Amino acid sequence: MQVQFREFTLPSGDSAPYSITSGQDRTLWFTDNKRNKVGTITHSGAIDEFSIPTANAGLSVIMASTNGDIWFTENKANQIGRISNGIIDEYPLPHSDSEPYGITEGPDGMIWFTELAGNRIGRITKSGKIDEFPLPQRNSFPSFITAGYDGALWFTENQGNRIGRITSEGKIDEFEIPTPQSGPVGIVSGPDGALWFTEILGNQIGRISIHGSIEEFLLPTPSAKPHAIISGQDNDLWFTEWGSNQIGRITINGEITSYPIPTPESEPHGITISFDGAVWFAEEKNKIGELRYNKE
Repeated sequence: MQVQFREFTLPSGDSAPYSITSGQDRTLWFTDNKRNKVGTITHSGAIDEFSIPTANAGLSVIMASTNGDIWFTENKANQIGRISNGIIDEYPLPHSDSEPYGITEGPDGMIWFTELAGNRIGRITKSGKIDEFPLPQRNSFPSFITAGYDGALWFTENQGNRIGRITSEGKIDEFEIPTPQSGPVGIVSGPDGALWFTEILGNQIGRISIHGSIEEFLLPTPSAKPHAIISGQDNDLWFTEWGSNQIGRITINGEITSYPIPTPESEPHGITISFDGAVWFAEEKNKIGELRYNKE
């Protein structure tokens, strides 16, 4: 496989893009944690940014819902944000210092999110009504969350070393990861119907079936610190390697390849797939990156 990188420097010069998602309008949206902005980038590299009303919100994970709205978590401000038709709304969480982080759209059409410090899974309606579900174990530190093909939501428990599953009714199941203290972070539904996740401390990519069976695949680069993960278009998944400054690819058979990012120490975190199959990622060192590939 041959790959080609492009990198786009943000105009402010001191931005820290963290998470990125593909919008319904074929633009890409990202959070700029340092500048307290949500930004867009087109496929030609044109960048716009929009300031968030709450100062120092701690913008974290961002996603696009099926109706075109953009949702994001405000980790420090303890709020869920939404951009709809250019208007920004913010919804405070019921409990202080919950630290919302991961966010996704559920099969029920609602927006689901994790609370790192609150140790809860939250749900917000399109009108802003919030429900919360406490996790069975204390200090689990739920991180990313994604919709599964089984109609449930699946999430990582970064400090609990488990993968969690919650139904739309709030029933929670948990599955222990074989590697102790693996530090699971990113999670996504894969092209094979299973859930794939990153282990930032275990230096592995994990796979869990909807029945709870777990496999793990060791990364070839030591201390790669895999972070976010997204499903690809060729029976594969792509992920960021924060520690080794690479973009990784794993097939559903467990074959792993990594590609060095041109900018040294770029600190890649968020990752997404655009409508045309390109891999886009956020570099905390003031850049948005793109990886294009062709199979040979």
